[in-house]
Amino acid sequence: MKPELYFSVDIESSGPIPGKYSMLSLGACVVGNRDASFYVELKPISKEFVPEALNVSGFDLDRLEREGISPKKAMTNFRNWVEKTAGESKAVFVGFNACYDWQFVNWYLESFAAGNPFGFGGIDIKSYFMGLSGETWSKTTSSQLPEEFQPDERQTHNALDDARAQASIFFKLLRKANRI
Repeated sequence: MKPELYFSVDIESSGPIPGKYSMLSLGACVVGNRDASFYVELKPISKEFVPEALNVSGFDLDRLEREGISPKKAMTNFRNWVEKTAGESKAVFVGFNACYDWQFVNWYLESFAAGNPFGFGGIDIKSYFMGLSGETWSKTTSSQLPEEFQPDERQTHNALDDARAQASIFFKLLRKANRI
């Protein structure tokens, strides 16, 4: 079996589902190595948006239309970065509320980059914390995590900042579970 390398991934989008709405930015870093990172802002694939989503991220769709990277180039670059960074290791997707981020990343990789280097699944940090702590789902928001699992980085709704914050949470959970 290949050794595993965990990639913390976060996205910002214009709405709740891929295809109808656009992934606007993607940030990722290796868990345990915040400097091994990737960030990109993408051209929207749709004019559809939920105002609250844009308020949270602060993105302007017109600016991204002019300055963003095409989804094909962005996702091909991301896939290449994951594969190069993973090397001989198995790349494992990690997200905080991974169901949300995963759906966009998987859809975009399959649609624009000839496939997903993470395979068919990933690790949800919230679920990992539930299993480790015995807490209920409602106690898994990042603000409710015990102090020992609080992120080292501030969560800002910048996809790379948040990927790094998530990576620090997951690293602490792995350490608590004696996995590292």
